[in-house]
Amino acid sequence: MKERFSFRTVRKKIIMISKLAGIALMLSYFISTRLPLEKDISFLLWVIFVSLLIMLIDYLLGRFISDPIDNICEMAHRAAGLDFSLPCTITSKDEFGELADNLNKMSDNLQETLEKLEKANIRLEKDVQQERKLLRERKELTDRLSHEMKTPIGVIRAYAEGIQDETDEKKRQRYSEIIISETERMGMLIETLLDLSALENGAVSLAPERFDFIEFVETIAGRLLIDMPETDFELQYELPEHKVFVYTDKQRMEQVIDNLIINAKKNVSPKGILRLSLIEQDNMLHFSIYNQGASIPAEKLPKIWDKFYRDKNAKYNGSGLGLAIVAQILSMQDLEYGAENLTDGIRFFFSIPIIK
Repeated sequence: MKERFSFRTVRKKIIMISKLAGIALMLSYFISTRLPLEKDISFLLWVIFVSLLIMLIDYLLGRFISDPIDNICEMAHRAAGLDFSLPCTITSKDEFGELADNLNKMSDNLQETLEKLEKANIRLEKDVQQERKLLRERKELTDRLSHEMKTPIGVIRAYAEGIQDETDEKKRQRYSEIIISETERMGMLIETLLDLSALENGAVSLAPERFDFIEFVETIAGRLLIDMPETDFELQYELPEHKVFVYTDKQRMEQVIDNLIINAKKNVSPKGILRLSLIEQDNMLHFSIYNQGASIPAEKLPKIWDKFYRDKNAKYNGSGLGLAIVAQILSMQDLEYGAENLTDGIRFFFSIPIIK
């Protein structure tokens, strides 16, 4: 019985309004004809009542029918433009309320799907850009490698042909040594390049450990600077007299120190100063190596960390990969590093956190 007289459907609301309007219309006409008034006055009162009744019916139909339809149409129009910012505000318990609730759920699902699609598109775009970057780097690598190989291959071929034609055993032996030296140079270049590519592509990961960085640097510097008899520079150093521990990949940091010391050693001017220093400050250990000699033009400083970069005025031949490996290893650990020109030389530096 309760369900029969409820207003849970639009159809029941329309029928109920129609019935009540009809009953009110008939009653009002019946009452107007029984009033002790003149016919014209009674008719006028009835017309006024009917007008008020029509306005009431228009209000009820607008509230129960027109307004919900307008609300739904407005939301559908926004949804067509992929605007799901405003939900449908119909709260009635009829078909319009159910439709509004379903539209809101659909909008939420579409919004969530569009957000996932947008994130997927962003990831896809990054993947495409990464793939293009890898293709460019692969092409650059191939071009660079073929260019770098031309010289040693040409040397090997020339001396190999010389061995065939040469009868002097001493010269043949010397040619063989040159061929072996160029072969080793090619092998080292390829090995270094593969190592750098593995670091860049994430094929290898760092293996950090806790160790004394002071003793670590002293050992490397002793091997590369002090134990070499042919040094032609003045070595200066400033190191803490106590142990300072860091947490990093020991093998990779050895590559960093090696390359920075070798780079300074190659560029220090004859009889010039090569200064190595480790300074503690604000829980950080600051490494720097300075070599007295020619400075690097300011516009070229950012390029020295690029693969195969070599200054045309350099007095030595190198692979152009040493500083690129330094930059890659330090970047993988988010360590600050750089190079700067000083008055009569250049200083390379990086900083690493101290641990207890």
